[in-house]
Amino acid sequence: MDKKTGPRQGKPDLERMAVLRSLPIEIKQQITGEEAHAFLYNEPLPDSLLEKLKDYIVAEDKIAS
Repeated sequence: MDKKTGPRQGKPDLERMAVLRSLPIEIKQQITGEEAHAFLYNEPLPDSLLEKLKDYIVAEDKIAS
């Protein structure tokens, strides 16, 4: 199977799954399967997903302040 669409090792991160589920429907409809898999399995996020989530992401340096 193709590495990008084949089965993943381990289980998806349940906290990340909850985050995806909590997004507005308009955003969820724009996220591709590949982007969702990268997010759920804590893989490097595609730039396309970062752009879609830019209004929902808080930079780590802002959290520490």
